[in-house]
Formats: sequence, C-alpha cells, structure tokens
Amino acid sequence: MVRSYFAASLDRYVERLNDTGLPDRSLEALRQELDVHEDAIGGFDDLSDLYLDAGTLDAFRASAGLTDAQWVDNEPSLRQEMRKARRDQIKAILSAAESLESYSFTEPAQTAPRSPQARSVALGAAIADFKAEHGPQWSQEMRNKADAYLALLVEHFGPERPMDQISRQDAADMKKLVQALPANRKTKPETRDLSLQDAIAVPGLPKMGVKTVNSYIDMFRRFWDWAERHGRAPHKLFEGMKVAKAKQVAEKRKAYSKEQLSRLYAELTENPSRLVKKDDHKWGTLLAMFTGARLREVAQLVPSDIRSEGGVWYIDINADGEKKSLKSPAAKRRVPVHSELVRLAFLEWVEACAKQPRLFMSFTHNTKEGYGRNLGRWFGTFLTKIGMKEDGLVFHSLRHTAITRMRQASVELSLVQEIVGHERDTVTDGYFGEGYTLAQKQRAIETLSHLG
Repeated sequence: MVRSYFAASLDRYVERLNDTGLPDRSLEALRQELDVHEDAIGGFDDLSDLYLDAGTLDAFRASAGLTDAQWVDNEPSLRQEMRKARRDQIKAILSAAESLESYSFTEPAQTAPRSPQARSVALGAAIADFKAEHGPQWSQEMRNKADAYLALLVEHFGPERPMDQISRQDAADMKKLVQALPANRKTKPETRDLSLQDAIAVPGLPKMGVKTVNSYIDMFRRFWDWAERHGRAPHKLFEGMKVAKAKQVAEKRKAYSKEQLSRLYAELTENPSRLVKKDDHKWGTLLAMFTGARLREVAQLVPSDIRSEGGVWYIDINADGEKKSLKSPAAKRRVPVHSELVRLAFLEWVEACAKQPRLFMSFTHNTKEGYGRNLGRWFGTFLTKIGMKEDGLVFHSLRHTAITRMRQASVELSLVQEIVGHERDTVTDGYFGEGYTLAQKQRAIETLSHLG
C-alpha cells in the first residue's frame, strides 16, 4: 500500500517536472527534508515524522481504504514505512531533476528513435545548441563559466571533431590536461597568449585547485549527458571522473588559544550573543572542552553513562547500547567529570534527563557520523557567527586543545593517552584494570581548569 501510494505521487512529481519544472526553492526544500530522513535512518525520529503532515496521512489512508481501527492498529509501522518511502521518493525526484540538466524542464520528451546520422554532429555545433537551450536559464556567472569551460573542449578537440569520435580514453586524457593547466591561464601574462600545451609547459606556475578542476569536469559531464539524451553523442562521458579531494588530516587542526577558549566558555555559559539555544549544544561542547572526548563519543552518551565511584564522578565512554560505537578498543574508558562542569550544574542536568534513552535527544543518528553530525554542524555555524571561524579550528580542535594543555601542564603522555582514548604501546595494570586510577585521571583533568 505504501509503495503504491508513493509511486503514484512520484508520477505526479515527474509529470510536473516535465511540464513546468520545480522552483529552485522547492528543490532545496526537498534536499533539506532528505537530510532529515537520512539522519534518522534506522530510527526515524520525531523531526523526520513531522514531514508526514496530516494531509499526507489522510490521503494515504483514503487511497489504502483503511478504517480507523485498522489505522490505529498499524499506525507505528505504517508511519515508519511511509518515512522510508518518502526518503526514497525524494531521491528519485532529485535524480529526475538532475537528469534534466541544471533544472531545465522545458525540453520535450525524447520518444522517437534517435537518428544514427545525428550522432555525427560536430562538437562545436553541439556545444552551441547546449548553451542556446540552457543559457537563458543560467545566471550570468554560470554562463561565463560554461563559455570558459566548454571553450577548452573546442580548443583541445577542434570545433569540427565529430561527437561520435570522442572516446572514453579521450575523456580521460582531457581530465589529465585540465589537471595540468596553470591557474588563471587566460589572464596571466606568462600564459594568456600560449596554446594549451605551451601553457602547460611553462615551469613554476601553480596549477588549478581540485575544486576548479572538478568544476570543469562537472560541466563536461553535464554537456555529454545532454548530448547523449538528444542524440548528439553515442554515450555519456566524464561520469565519476571528478578528482578526489585530499582529506583534511588531524595534524592540520589547531589548538584554541587561551583567549579563544575563554571566549568560547563565556558564550557557552553566559550566552551573550544568544546563539546557544539548546542545552544539548551547550553541554555537548563543554563536555568535549573539559574531557578531550571525540565528537561521536560525546554525542552518543546516555544518562547512565554519567556515574560515580569512590567519590569521583566520571563519564563511562563505551559502545554499550543501540547505535553506539567506538573508534578502537582503547576508546573504551572512564573520564572524570571536571569540577567546573560540576559547578555549572551538569550533574543536575543529567539527573533531569535520567528517563531519556539518550542524553542529547536532539542529535539524530547518521550512518557515517553516528550521533555527532548535528552538534558538529551547529558548532561550525556557531564559530562563524561569533567571528572565530578560521582554517584548522573545528569541533575536533577542542580535543586537540585538551591534549595540548595537559601536556603543557606536565601530565604524563601515557596518562593523557588513557584519558583521551589513544592506543598505547604498554598498559600498566592498575585500578579497574586500567593503567591509572580515577583519582589520578581526575588530577590530570583538573589541569584544564584554566579553560574557565
């Protein structure tokens, strides 16, 4: 029943796409809704459920012919299946929109067999048709990019090159050529009057960045998608050929200065800018600041993970529970609660959350990032709004900072490693089967008191 209802709804969406298109704001709203459903995969939380408005539910019930009693008996499972179907329906809608090239929805459907002769059209003529169709709908910036990017194809292959004589190997060679091009080739005195190969041969010039290279590749892909669908080319090219971006390594992350930490602390505890609107954001960030714990470790905590033993309150970082995970065996550990958090009434807040399944209920689960996605995104926006955003400063920098400050306070490296969950070469047997007692860890944690 769910599949039938959403399939019919999808047909109506696609029909509208073909007839009149969807406004960019509608497509952006769909992307945002998809993010919510993706975040809630497996559990489908309340935020995801909000998108199933009364009209959708009533329409589904009417199409399925369900009685009130049948709906009541099956509502929980039906809601979950409807959310799954809505998620996949949005993916199909966005895929259909992408296939129409830059959200151009005015072209007629291709129903007639493609003429073999049409595939021999010249590259220059095909590009001219492509730009003539899409240009009126593009911004001036987009038109300028299309002119520059597609001109490179004409310069390399020649305007009269038949489209059916440009192969996948040619596309791979074109990608290498783009990667080898100097940045700002058309404006730099050293290269603006040179041919492609001569410009590439000039030594010592910086190359185009990965983002720019991928912009070229994406425009080539869009053009060939259009050409293949309109009979100008026998096949699509440049699909899946973008250059992989170098992953930012931890070493590039910087520690916060004492002044920056003081500013963060004031914003989180006094909220002068009124940007900290949720307790989840406040306490999640403060926990990372005063423990050095990872984003995912903080975000997935449950109330019972905050415990007391021997007069020491501590955070039990573990993978016990649904959807909880740890980076490595060494990540399972006990980290004392800093006295500053106690003074700020963190323990009282945890007690008030005792009946919740998780400590931070506004954080939804994501397959890639666990429960940490919401907090990480909020923190990045928060840094920007308070004027502290800069390269190398991210949420993970709180962990980097805690490690740095403890080492600067002469805390033994092995003790720091145990507190933050780093692998160590050797572990000395001790209290609770760990190398250090909770009391020893507490003394180390308290060296971070200057953060307040």
